[in-house]
Amino acid sequence: MLNAVIDISHYNGAVDLAAAKADGIIGVIQKATEGTGYVDPSYAANRDKARAAGLLWGAYHFGTGAGGAAQATHFLSVVGDDPATLLALDFEANPSGPSMSLEEAKAFIVAVARRRGRFPGFYSNARIADELGDHVDPLLARCWLWAARYGSAPVVPKTWPTWTMWQYTDGHAGPEPHAVAGVGPCDRDRFNGDEAGLRRLWGQGETAVAAASPSELLAHGCGPRGC
Repeated sequence: MLNAVIDISHYNGAVDLAAAKADGIIGVIQKATEGTGYVDPSYAANRDKARAAGLLWGAYHFGTGAGGAAQATHFLSVVGDDPATLLALDFEANPSGPSMSLEEAKAFIVAVARRRGRFPGFYSNARIADELGDHVDPLLARCWLWAARYGSAPVVPKTWPTWTMWQYTDGHAGPEPHAVAGVGPCDRDRFNGDEAGLRRLWGQGETAVAAASPSELLAHGCGPRGC
């Protein structure tokens, strides 16, 4: 496992991503948006810092109880069309309002896949295991799994053969290490592979995530006029 990814938001305050790189970090995933209108105020500045430091850059959307396709449109309007930006959906309980439903999450995923030609990562904690149970969801299976669990190992629902990234700490709970130079205690993520695999996931090198075919998107309710 490669311990070289962090995920951040404006809650982390001012960060020095050059120092984080010197501390062994290779990739950064930043909260970009939430719902259909919110934009994280640190997104653009941290993206510029990451690029200047030569770090891999990713963006995630925090899902809420609004239309999934509309949330995808908002997310993509902020992150743009850069193929080197890794994309992910954060599917967990919303502490400040309605939570995204599984159907809204699927609509978000299909809309992103239609626009970008590849499926986003799917971040969740115990919620997705509770929702899916023993069911294997073929659409979610096309997303790489970003599992959150601050214990000895991540939980992998039957939909996925294994996890791709594991958020093992929030900077306080979970296994060590918790902190990163230039950032402090923060969300840290292990990658289930080596650096070459991480770069393939990010799209630098051989494509590791299969492109979404038109027939597959149609099968999930995404037609030529939209999702």
